[in-house]
Amino acid sequence: MKESVFTEKAPRPTGPYSQAIKAGGFIFVSGQIPLDPATGKLVEGGFEEKARRVMENVKAILEAAGASMDDVVYVRVYLSDLGMLPEFNRVYAEYFKGLPPARVVVEAPRLPLGAEVAVEAVAYVGADG
Repeated sequence: MKESVFTEKAPRPTGPYSQAIKAGGFIFVSGQIPLDPATGKLVEGGFEEKARRVMENVKAILEAAGASMDDVVYVRVYLSDLGMLPEFNRVYAEYFKGLPPARVVVEAPRLPLGAEVAVEAVAYVGADG
């Protein structure tokens, strides 16, 4: 059984996909870029503000699914320039205080809407989750 997850606290999907899907105790969060949920536009500011907005979007979707950042087991990060990784890591570490999830970081120079960063995540909430 699977179900779609939606919250107004994260950007609406810009295509035919769900913000997240719950299935078999897992929550699969679709890739998030630094869109402001209120405006649907990329946030202004420096890279840190953009990275924080992405992480807040992921967090909001997880919370809507009944999970938290502590439940995340895997993260995929896309950066338009791998040179931004140290700055991204500083923001990322604020969201994973305990055991950090497994992760891969990929340079992707052409992200949707010209974004500099995108993050997707998988959380595990148990077989009954």
